[in-house]
Amino acid sequence: MQQFDVYANPNKTTRRAYPYIVNIQSNTISEIATRIVIPLARKAEFKNEEMKRLTPTVSYKNEELLLLVPQIASMPVKMLRDPIGSISHLRDEIVAALDFAITGI
Repeated sequence: MQQFDVYANPNKTTRRAYPYIVNIQSNTISEIATRIVIPLARKAEFKNEEMKRLTPTVSYKNEELLLLVPQIASMPVKMLRDPIGSISHLRDEIVAALDFAITGI
């Protein structure tokens, strides 16, 4: 399980709005049974939630998504099955959004 791996949302109820989950937890913390995750939401359904620095836009599988940093959560590892991709190339944007959420800078 790698940092910034993308998983299909295991929750059928929320999958339409939040199709993907991103594992943001460092690989060095692997012994606990949960992972820190952020949902990727369909941008079209969350236009009022878009805040450039806090919810960066991610293009994934030809779709515009928002990384909803304010909805950061933890999820049991067993719910995160096989990764379907990675957004590790957006590491700087993700870390900057997390930093903005925590420090306001």
